[in-house]
Amino acid sequence: MNRLIPLLAACALSNALAQPVYKCTHAGKTSYADRPCAAGKSVELPPPAGVRPEGAETVAARDARTLVELEKLRLAQAKEERRSARADARAARTAGAHRKQCARLHLRKRWADEDAARLTGRGRVAAQRRAQRAQEALALECPA
Repeated sequence: MNRLIPLLAACALSNALAQPVYKCTHAGKTSYADRPCAAGKSVELPPPAGVRPEGAETVAARDARTLVELEKLRLAQAKEERRSARADARAARTAGAHRKQCARLHLRKRWADEDAARLTGRGRVAAQRRAQRAQEALALECPA
């Protein structure tokens, strides 16, 4: 891609520098000039092969400009895809951490329920309170 830019600049410069050439015929003598003859017959010669008049764009220059524009679009799309992939990875990590936290809370609630069922007396009341708090924490963090 970097080698293409100097080539494009050279093409654009050669097209910009191309000026018309006039063939002048006066008294049987022929001369060439960059402006029409003051006296005699003058004919504007076509530009040499590969050179276009000012303002005219060659197919190669137009294709090169299109390639540069397409490359810019491709780079912008690749940048957007990388940004999107990073956002997706971040969301996946967050969702994984949330699932892990919910699993911990489910486990704590189950243990608290087992303790409440196993204990008697004052220990049972404390275990039921812990089970209730575990249930509330689970409902708050993992509503579904």
